[in-house]
Amino acid sequence: MKSKLKNLQTKEGVIIVVVNMKIDNIVYHPDSVEKVSNWIYKEFVEEKGEKSLEFVIERFKNRNIDEFPISFIAIVNGMCAGVISIFDNDLGTREDLTPWLAGLYVDENFRGNKIAEALINTVFKKCKEMGYTKIYLRTEHTAEYYQKRGWTFLENTVDEYGEETTVFYMSLK
Repeated sequence: MKSKLKNLQTKEGVIIVVVNMKIDNIVYHPDSVEKVSNWIYKEFVEEKGEKSLEFVIERFKNRNIDEFPISFIAIVNGMCAGVISIFDNDLGTREDLTPWLAGLYVDENFRGNKIAEALINTVFKKCKEMGYTKIYLRTEHTAEYYQKRGWTFLENTVDEYGEETTVFYMSLK
């Protein structure tokens, strides 16, 4: 997916002129694996303390094109600006549900500019191409974000680590 955007303003007030944005599979951008792995490790993995950064890097090095796990990155002006993944399962206590949107992250300097939306739409498109009619996600902190974007609440539950989480789904039409 390619699109043209206008300007991005960072938290520091610096304006980045965006010439174009491209969403692409991380498989084609091995040079972005370390950056993406650091984001995901710090945002979702580190505080749980069960997996190392090296584990996360290895997982991203082994992504796929047409079977899970799949990861897409947003490239803005040649820079990696965000990431999203699709897993067959992201909640060990609900192995009956598949597939899962997971690990959505947009670099702080690029937030508020519809990059997350473009990444999510890419996941929807890929899941539809693969024959799925629903996709799930879990969140501990951003339920309101997904509710505002049309996701349907499924349940509040506890994951395999004892952490409370909220599960949503989106019907893919």
